[in-house]
Amino acid sequence: MKIATFNVNGVNGRLAVLLRWLEQAQPDVVCLQELKAPQGKFPVREIAAAGYGAVWRGQRSWNGVAILARGADPIETRGALPGDPDDAQSRYIEAAVKGVLIGCLYLPNGNPAPGPKFDYKRAWFERLKAHAAEMLAAEVPMALVGDFNVMPTELDVYKPERWTDDALFRPEIRAAFRELVEQGWLDAIRALHPEERIYTFWDYVRNAWDRNAGLRLDHLLLSPAVAGRLTEAGVDREVRGWEHASDHAPAWIRLAPTAKAKRKPRASRRTPPDA
Repeated sequence: MKIATFNVNGVNGRLAVLLRWLEQAQPDVVCLQELKAPQGKFPVREIAAAGYGAVWRGQRSWNGVAILARGADPIETRGALPGDPDDAQSRYIEAAVKGVLIGCLYLPNGNPAPGPKFDYKRAWFERLKAHAAEMLAAEVPMALVGDFNVMPTELDVYKPERWTDDALFRPEIRAAFRELVEQGWLDAIRALHPEERIYTFWDYVRNAWDRNAGLRLDHLLLSPAVAGRLTEAGVDREVRGWEHASDHAPAWIRLAPTAKAKRKPRASRRTPPDA
């Protein structure tokens, strides 16, 4: 079972990129973020023609999340992150796919910090930790997948000294991510690539892509009920170099069938070394 996350940075504007990648990579489950499309404008027909069922929560501007499943219809279990019924931003959707509960999230950016946007980010993170703890207590086989808008360590950011005061790298946010993982979640990419400098995002400005001046913002966290099935993890880095690409590249993991849960994980050869 291959699970991927991809911040598409506009699902309609970059639909050709998304469909090309789906055909090439053949993921079983895909979490999309930053749809930038209202609910009725999601390209459900094109996605279905590519062989994927979908559930989504659309929104204009910068938000919107979706879960795709190859050859199946995701069973939606939640359309928003619990904890704040007044939160109108489309940043979380949850669905069951082939025996795994998938939580697709787009955590707030939080800049400028300090300020109201940073406060919202911290509050959203607290709600996420509370929900994640409940899922662990219930021993749910679950993956929390998406754009977390956080670089957990200095290994996850090009020239970390330049990001000290940014909301993506402030100590409070890195601590929140660490506390989330320490509940019992496995950071899948880092688990299989503990010392590699791996990025999933390269800004459009300052020639960041060509300089490999990237960030690791997109994460796949696994609950203990499914973590033992992890066999591969990687980033389809080349997608960032395609014409009209998103500023993110898809990140993915592969899970063995339950019967093979005790296989020793191995690192993916598709993840390139740092340039």
